[in-house]
Amino acid sequence: MRAVVTVTGKDKKGIIAKVSAFLSEKGVNIEDISQTILQEYFAMIMLVDISESNTELAKLAKDCEELGQSIGMSIRIQHEAIFDAMHNI
Repeated sequence: MRAVVTVTGKDKKGIIAKVSAFLSEKGVNIEDISQTILQEYFAMIMLVDISESNTELAKLAKDCEELGQSIGMSIRIQHEAIFDAMHNI
């Protein structure tokens, strides 16, 4: 099962390292990643495989939100199908 992770906020050192280490600890595999910096803002989107995760998606979403709060970023994870449905016109 795949999911989409989005990370946004003011740019600072270590964002990618912290998020990828967190996902690895949860058994999540990053399949694709894109990131950019828009002036002082950081934006990243990742396609991840959660099929071998040791955490259910709802708990993973809550944990991502808490990580985001602790590092001053917005971090969201959604099932790929929901993300696709929300972004199709």
